[in-house]
Amino acid sequence: MHSIKSLRLVLGDQLNRHHSWFKETDDTVLYCMMEVRSESEYVKHHIQKIVGIFGAMRDFANALKKQGHRIHYLKISDRNNKQSFVANLLEIKEQYGIQDFAYQEPDEYRLDMVLKSAANELGIPSKVHSTQHFLTQRDELQVFFEGKKTYLMESFYRSQRKKHKILMDAAKPVGGKWNYDVENRKKLKDLSIIPEHKIPKNNIMPIYDEVINANLPFIGSIDANNFIWPINPIQAEDIFDTFLQTQLPFFGTYQDTMVQSNWMLFHSRISFALNTKMLNPFHIIQRAEKHWKENQEKIGIAQVEGFIRQILGWREYMRGVYWAQMPSYANKNYFYHTRTLPNYFWSGDTKMNCIGTVVNQSLENAYAHHIQRLMVTGNFLLMAGVNPSYVDEWYLGIYIDAFEWVEITNTRGMSQFADGGIVATKPYISTASYINKMGDYCANCQYDKNEKTGPKACPFNSLYWNFLDQNKEKLQNNPRMAMMYRVWGKFSVHDQQNILSQAEYYLDHLEEL
Repeated sequence: MHSIKSLRLVLGDQLNRHHSWFKETDDTVLYCMMEVRSESEYVKHHIQKIVGIFGAMRDFANALKKQGHRIHYLKISDRNNKQSFVANLLEIKEQYGIQDFAYQEPDEYRLDMVLKSAANELGIPSKVHSTQHFLTQRDELQVFFEGKKTYLMESFYRSQRKKHKILMDAAKPVGGKWNYDVENRKKLKDLSIIPEHKIPKNNIMPIYDEVINANLPFIGSIDANNFIWPINPIQAEDIFDTFLQTQLPFFGTYQDTMVQSNWMLFHSRISFALNTKMLNPFHIIQRAEKHWKENQEKIGIAQVEGFIRQILGWREYMRGVYWAQMPSYANKNYFYHTRTLPNYFWSGDTKMNCIGTVVNQSLENAYAHHIQRLMVTGNFLLMAGVNPSYVDEWYLGIYIDAFEWVEITNTRGMSQFADGGIVATKPYISTASYINKMGDYCANCQYDKNEKTGPKACPFNSLYWNFLDQNKEKLQNNPRMAMMYRVWGKFSVHDQQNILSQAEYYLDHLEEL
């Protein structure tokens, strides 16, 4: 066996088995992976997120070992684990006499800084490589929108469709339209069409025990004997295969719907596998397009375009916004919101059925789909005036697919409008009518979706009008808000005052809602 010369670091969200690093074995190269407290504690993560990432990392390391690669793996419970990247790397360098160091581009600005510092401290030649995962370069969106104050996702999405020849008929979009979003907003009335989902049954109890013994802070619950998230590409591909066969035919139509009795609906649940790079996004997009072409009698263009837009559009777009705007983006607070997060976002104990359902679902499964995140929890927190830093922390911690590059742009940008309109063209807020239109939460709620004032009035109603009134100076000239300001202006002064008083009462008693 040759002596080791090179050290290559693989992070917990860089589990790309098809990376060029792994095409050939080389005895002089040592790959290191590590589970460290510094990554597990910077926010309080969901227990399923912690053990899911550790489980996927260990599976990945074992696969590399079977291929003949040399691996130095540090578990969270190892006594010689110094619990930080820098300290562990320095130790490994000395242990093996490492001569040069390489790592793949981290997806988070914070880790970018950490690893640049670590490379300097090692005092040996170092090199940064691409993760070979995304369809765009870090700075591609910034270059695309150079000189623009706002980044219109639709124009970026169309450019990516053309560039990668996805759903294209020569220079024109297949079907004659670029975007079928207007067909993605149906309420599900027939629950019998919801398909069976493919759910892995991983036993990760040993990892769970290690996390507990290490006293890592966490939120949420877990069945460690039947862990429901994929921890390797085979499981992830299996889930995606089932999605193509049973869920894609309805995905576009019902992607915005919300049902209290079913948290999965027609969603693919591959975001965790994608964001840890177990799955490749271009591979997923190509497979979805191919499956649609072969099954057009069962699957409409609106279904597959809605799915592809989430990955080729939003996912790449949000990453581009992140690298164009960080680190200042993490401090944006357009409305100067200061309230703290209500306690029921950690417990699910609230009289608001929509909030309680989504929070409890998130605590139980480490997951909520995009409309639950945007138009239930995000909508409420924006209208309640919660500091976006607290909102970021909650979303980043509770969701298994949340990594800062994709979480903060969705939360601080799309959900909280804290960036003042870089991502979204208007704040995404609504009264109870939208939540009732898209779901069945209101039917089982202690509050009345139709009432704006009074003891049973839905908090979303008065908070909505209060938000508009409080932020009139910043929003009244937004063309997409003009109609609602006209509606507000038609209320009598008496009615306006009653609504604002109701909102003030709710904001003063936020913890009691």
